[in-house]
Amino acid sequence: MTAKVLNPTELQQSLNDLNRDAAQDWALVNNCLSRRFRFPDFVSAFGFMTRVAMHAEKLNHHPDWSNVYGTVNVSLTTHEAGGITATDFKLARTMERLAVE
Repeated sequence: MTAKVLNPTELQQSLNDLNRDAAQDWALVNNCLSRRFRFPDFVSAFGFMTRVAMHAEKLNHHPDWSNVYGTVNVSLTTHEAGGITATDFKLARTMERLAVE
């Protein structure tokens, strides 16, 4: 069963809820939920990605991301649904938590 794409009202409310507690705001960019995480060095950034990967695998929901030194750029969307779903927000909240660990 494919996840349901959030309608504009649900999307905005979910984004507001996420950003209320986020260290830095997430944004909607090209039908993706996007954010840049900054870390003091490569090892910290890569450690974050490793921790996120374990959770992403459990969700069977994998981010589009890139890493350059201490920066991790993240874009979340549910490809099979064709847009942003609640699962994208669930993974974003997990990333917020893991970024400060």
